[in-house]
Order: sequence, then structure tokens, then C-alpha cells
Amino acid sequence: MSGDGLRVLLAGESWVSLGIHMKGFASYTTGTYEEGWAPLARAFEGFAELVYIPNHRAILDFPDTAEQLAAFDAVLFSDIAADTLLLHPDTLVRAIVRPNRLRAIQEYVAQGGGFGMIGGYMSFSGFEGKANYRNTPIAQILPVVIDSADDRIEVPEGFNPTTQDASHPIMHGISKDWPTLLGYNRFAAKPLGRTLMRHGDDPFLVIGSYEQGRTLAYASDCSPHWGSPQFVDWEHYTPFWRQLVTWLAGRS
Repeated sequence: MSGDGLRVLLAGESWVSLGIHMKGFASYTTGTYEEGWAPLARAFEGFAELVYIPNHRAILDFPDTAEQLAAFDAVLFSDIAADTLLLHPDTLVRAIVRPNRLRAIQEYVAQGGGFGMIGGYMSFSGFEGKANYRNTPIAQILPVVIDSADDRIEVPEGFNPTTQDASHPIMHGISKDWPTLLGYNRFAAKPLGRTLMRHGDDPFLVIGSYEQGRTLAYASDCSPHWGSPQFVDWEHYTPFWRQLVTWLAGRS
């Protein structure tokens, strides 16, 4: 399979951790920066150009307009909160009017682009509702209804999502025996959404359309911790994500 010039923009999948270490009356702090996009980067290597914007850079560097986004065949969000794109420092600090970058994604999809959201602590509603996409243009274009509160379902004992619609191009040749995952975001499929996978009563992978473009919602993570090592090392991991972006870009 070849991406034939496919360009994909991935935003999110990075974080900074701050640790406080106490030793009696003394304490010190440590900080680390980490990224979680490596499994997707490996999956797209030699197949498509993956342009990555981590969270701290997305605040300033994410495209402002549908015209700028048109340089990409598909846009993926993974673990990036709505405020990261809504609150540019010009607006938050200096009270300057700026483009709504989530509205730009809506316009980009309406004109034929593809947009997908991958699950995580800062996806959909997210941890304590802090991802906060429910009342944004993203909620209008996704094929799912986003919860109004914390939508995380932690499954430390593991679960295996099931395929509901194996006929779709995204699922072509993908084993129905999925590896163990450790959690997901709970959402409901919209009436026109097509559910390809589910876990119990919950939709897990839902696809849809918005005007001329395509959208999808994938409930779990593309990397640890919800995406277990068994998942990212799975033989079908690469073809699944390649087929997902191929469909999202309107190539299948």
C-alpha cells in the first residue's frame, strides 16, 4: 500500500511532567518532556508524510485558516485540548481578536478535508472535562455526541474492542482479534454516524461525513497508556492506521 503523496497533520501527543521529591526537610523538583507519537510515525514511515505539531508548539504554530489546512489531506487530533487552539497568546494575554482555529477545521472539512480525533485524557471531553470540545465547532463535525463531563473509562484489567462492520475499507484485512487496550473515551454515535467497532454498548470507532469532507472518532489511544504495548506492536497496527487515514483523506 502506498500513500501516493498523502500528507497528514498530527497535533497533540506531548506533555511535560513535573515531579517534587521530598527528603526529610529538603525537597527538589524534576521536569521531563515526552512525546507519544512515535508509534504513528513508524506506521506512516514510507507511506505518507506525517507533519507533527506537539501541544506546546500548537499554541502558536497550528494553522489559522482552512486555506492553510488545505495543504493536508487529513488532520488528526490526539490528546490536545480545545483551549490549546482557542487561546492563542494574542487573545488570552493581549485581548486581540484572532481566527478561531477550530472553526477553520470545520471549514476545511466542509470543503473536502478529513478530520479525525483519537482518544486520550485531552480528547473529546477528557479528564475532568478539560479537553472541552463539546461546545466547539469540532463537536458539530464529528460523527459522535461528546459527553458534558469526564468521559474517560479506565479499564486497568484490559478489554478487547470488537468489529461491528468488517466491510468498510478501514477494516479491510484487519483481524477481529484486537489486542488488549486499557481505556477509552465514552461517546454516543450520532444518527448518521456509522459504527465500525464497539466495546459492549459503547461505540469505539465511528465514521461520518460533514458537507464535502469526512470525519471519524476513535475512542482509545494510539500509544500507551491506553494503547498497550501489545497494541502498538500488533501486526495490524500499521495497516489499520494507514487505511484509516487513506479513507479519511477520501482515497478509498
